[in-house]
Amino acid sequence: MKTPKGPIAMLGTSADPPTYGHKDLLEGLSKLFPKVVTWASENPLKKHGAPLEVRFQLLEALVQSLSIPHVELKQELSSPWTIRTIEKATEYWPDYELVFVIGSDLTGQITTWLKAEVFLQKISVGITEREGWPVQQEQIKRIKAMGGKVALLPLNIPGTASSDVRKKSERSQIPSSVLPILLEQKLYGLGGNKK
Repeated sequence: MKTPKGPIAMLGTSADPPTYGHKDLLEGLSKLFPKVVTWASENPLKKHGAPLEVRFQLLEALVQSLSIPHVELKQELSSPWTIRTIEKATEYWPDYELVFVIGSDLTGQITTWLKAEVFLQKISVGITEREGWPVQQEQIKRIKAMGGKVALLPLNIPGTASSDVRKKSERSQIPSSVLPILLEQKLYGLGGNKK
């Protein structure tokens, strides 16, 4: 059996909108992995505040501002269903170890996603601890029971939440690379004469 190349960190996000948490996570992953790919996605469990095309534009602005050559936006991986994303990724990188990155707030959900028993055997799950969401060993056991490999990534991500931006127009959580687009398009209650 061939030893896989890589690994490649895969980070799908609603980017609704991207926050400093997304920025910190991408920067942190870039220090741990030789290649990081990200994309804006539709989450079937969420109601989004902006269309996917706009969220892609926001994430693109964030990725470009990082200027890290091995952090790449690969929007063609986007799908509401993780199984489809994994299928596409294994076509792009058939000989690479793929590490699907989630925040600790999603650890309990991933085993309930469509065809989780299939995709968990094709990838590793990289879990980053999100402030306010401690990693639960019981949830990790469930992932492993479905054939998944789990790596706890040595990153601490702030508890900044896109939902706070959407609900409270919380400008302080938005990176400077993203803010002009939000103001111009008057998204998430921002724009106009608000300071």
